[in-house]
Amino acid sequence: MLFRMTQITSSSSGAVGSEKVSSRRWLTLVVVGLAQLMVVLDSTVVNIALPAAQADLGFSDGDRQWVVTAYSLAFGSLLLLGGRLSDLIGRKRTFIIGLIGFSVASALGGAADGFGTLVAARALQGAFGAMLAPTALAVLTTTFTIPKERARAFGIFGAIAGAGGAVGLLLGGFLTERFDWRWNLYINVFIAIIGVIGAAIYVTESKRTGPRPKLDIPGTVLISGGLFGLVYGFANAETEGWDAPLTWGMLAGAAVLLVAFVLWQRRATHPLLPLKIVLDRNRGAAYSSVLIAGAGMFGIFLFVTYYLQTSLGFSPIQTGLSFLPMIAMLVLAAQLGTNIFVPRFGPKILVPAGMIIAMVAMIMLTRLDLDSTYAANVLPALMIMGFGMGTIMPASMQTATLGVDREFAGVASALVNTSQQVGGSIGVALLNTLAATAATDYLASNAPVTATVAANAAIASYATAYWWSAGFFALGAIVAALLFRRRGQGLSLAHPAAPAAQAGASDSADAVPMPVH
Repeated sequence: MLFRMTQITSSSSGAVGSEKVSSRRWLTLVVVGLAQLMVVLDSTVVNIALPAAQADLGFSDGDRQWVVTAYSLAFGSLLLLGGRLSDLIGRKRTFIIGLIGFSVASALGGAADGFGTLVAARALQGAFGAMLAPTALAVLTTTFTIPKERARAFGIFGAIAGAGGAVGLLLGGFLTERFDWRWNLYINVFIAIIGVIGAAIYVTESKRTGPRPKLDIPGTVLISGGLFGLVYGFANAETEGWDAPLTWGMLAGAAVLLVAFVLWQRRATHPLLPLKIVLDRNRGAAYSSVLIAGAGMFGIFLFVTYYLQTSLGFSPIQTGLSFLPMIAMLVLAAQLGTNIFVPRFGPKILVPAGMIIAMVAMIMLTRLDLDSTYAANVLPALMIMGFGMGTIMPASMQTATLGVDREFAGVASALVNTSQQVGGSIGVALLNTLAATAATDYLASNAPVTATVAANAAIASYATAYWWSAGFFALGAIVAALLFRRRGQGLSLAHPAAPAAQAGASDSADAVPMPVH
């Protein structure tokens, strides 16, 4: 049977197969996985520390959300620039700069003596995280070129990306209870030191032959402004509501800038994001799947955390520990998927299946009430959700970077993180708004308000969020099933039996037809 097995190659730098495969590639995976974990968990680890930080620094409830929003704004709006910088100045150099900058910003935040310093440090974290996250994925993309090993590496990396939020909840609870809220930021310094040492030893610098391309400054300004407006608009909808003029003003401005970016990329001499990367059907399906899963996954972390702490009375540490079975199932599914199921069935089967599994988990969570228990009611849903996310993320992430010209591996990797960030922002805004409306309606129809009525109103709001999250995953299943090509058409995830890339690829971003028996 004849497949098209895509390898990352470049007409300017030669085919992947002609380059020496790094003998230290698995240690490289450890280093980039550590960096990815640091970036992902930092989006949730601070959440648990917020009440303690607020009491210590004395900022208001209205200001509190900026500690989270400042990070997501800088991270989301600068991701494509960070990915492109790794293509232009070298992945190892960008990776180390990102690690050092992230650690300095974390130390600044941990030592903050006021609200302004803390918010500035969080924004700085987001900026350096925007360099670090896509570079880590690009390093992985260009390091693992043997198909079977590439699948295994992406399975591990995808598991880290999916589990990072839950690890952040566990770590945040432990550090806040046993030490001080500031250690939720200081911990990054120690992780970054290990990462810098590992990167200096094990990460190989990307080599370039021929002239260095220029940075697309107009494109960078347009996409950074557009993503900033998009993330800010959804964040403002969460706090100020959908009827706030600023919400729609930022979203409308974002739409204009993003359209202008697309039009500019069609004529730019050195485009920031060549449109062929996004318009490829398989990669477009992968980016869409990551975005929709990011929106749906938000409900599992935020509202289950609320439920465990406010309804069941769990402590922060107990809440974090409660997510460990989900992480275990996510890792198991990621390894089974990338090593067995995806090579056999392809993302067209696996990604929709993962979406359906996650949808089932969300529907199970809608049945929770004040009499539910963790072991009987919450645990099964969390484990099913973990298996679903472990089926979705590695296959989507690997497909999103397959077949991309080595020169644009960084920006293609950044688009994966951008999709997840935008999806999370949409999930935050929509689910919080819908949950708040459901709680208000419940209280209005069950007056007078007693402690029991208020508790049941919270349960009703969580259930509403779970139903909508289930809807997100249902939509994701349909989109993935329709968009992903069958395994015999175009891009395909690497088959374990397929040989490594061959030298002399004729097209820098196209697949190399190879027989697989």
